[in-house]
Amino acid sequence: MGSYVCTIAGGNGGVGKTTTTVNLAAVLESRGYDTAIIDADLAMPNVAELLGVEYDDCLHDVLAGNATISRTLTDTPAGMTIIPGEPSLDAYAEADPEKLKKVAETLGKTYDVVLIDTAAGLSKETTVPLELADGVVLVTTPDHVSLTDTGKTGTIAELVDSEILGALLVRATEETPIAKIDEEFEFPILGGIPSDFDAAGDEPLVNTSPESAPAAAFQELVDELEPVFFEGKSGAEVELVPKEWIDS
Repeated sequence: MGSYVCTIAGGNGGVGKTTTTVNLAAVLESRGYDTAIIDADLAMPNVAELLGVEYDDCLHDVLAGNATISRTLTDTPAGMTIIPGEPSLDAYAEADPEKLKKVAETLGKTYDVVLIDTAAGLSKETTVPLELADGVVLVTTPDHVSLTDTGKTGTIAELVDSEILGALLVRATEETPIAKIDEEFEFPILGGIPSDFDAAGDEPLVNTSPESAPAAAFQELVDELEPVFFEGKSGAEVELVPKEWIDS
């Protein structure tokens, strides 16, 4: 199989899409897969900031026709490559989301996995990354409003013929009724990431706190996603993680 493009999306801001993206990338990279992240949150990109890296050219320069893709490729201490975004209104105004397709296709020729971190809400800049995806991971908190808005994002993804791999419940606890939400939510639930989700510093949590519960959950999630990314397994076959949280 060729490169797998996975879009990380959600209906709300601040739920953990970027943190999920960088931790999934770090786990994949640690397992020997060349992994790239496109920071496609054109209004408020923060992957570079989260990973503590500096850059000269960025995605916005490419989308404005002012730079080549190769000039934006930025190495990170965690191992994955990123195409950062520029958090300025001027850069946002000049960026053409339609050009994201060429960026994803170009990275797909070099990397095993391309993760696209998206903005929240429903707009052209969120729809295009959904269209480009081989599979979509929805990120939500367990509360009703977040689940409702995330469901809307999933519906848009289906309308553009993207496969929904499932929704990941972040900031969950062992009391979060993951199995019940899985029964009631219109898209499959992949599982939950414990509430002590965020970590300080420039390295992903899976690297700085590998023995923590969130890190273990990310590792389990990648265990389930590897066959989807590389062996053609259906997203419908992904099991809920972390397994010890799920009612049997």
